[in-house]
Amino acid sequence: MATLKGKTVYLRALEPEDLKFLFQIENNESFWEVSHTQTPFSKYVLKQYLENAHLDIFEAKQLRLMIVDANSHEKIGLIDLFDFNPQHKRAGVGILITPNYQKNGFATEALSILINYSFTHLNLHQLYANITIDNLKSIKLFESKNFKVVGVKQDWILSQGKFKDEILYQLIND
Repeated sequence: MATLKGKTVYLRALEPEDLKFLFQIENNESFWEVSHTQTPFSKYVLKQYLENAHLDIFEAKQLRLMIVDANSHEKIGLIDLFDFNPQHKRAGVGILITPNYQKNGFATEALSILINYSFTHLNLHQLYANITIDNLKSIKLFESKNFKVVGVKQDWILSQGKFKDEILYQLIND
């Protein structure tokens, strides 16, 4: 699908062969704060998830895509649409690039591809992102794509015994 291809990355549906990668990502505790995970996932549970990954976004209310390096074809991260609401034409966005591939512009291009796909193919009116106030990389990324701050949720995330504020970003498709 040309819509999901960029110059340096492309986005694709999850495949059964992604189990090992997904297992490593979902069980990496350093990512748990952004994914709101509190317990590890078993390979069995993730295998079941992959078996249902074919469900349409209108049925599942979410879409998770693999971010792949267009040159090496290595899996470098994941990008999600979640809380998909077709009635109000909106969805949340989450993105994760593995540490070895950060600072190469991959997240910027993947987010651009997803924005275009969301507005042109899914006919969404808006996308939003929830970002903790100390996640400067994500703040910079989403602001570079014209997401605007629409609010701050005080003491929203409890992480390592301390509360953090979470910024709500929104991008409206005019």
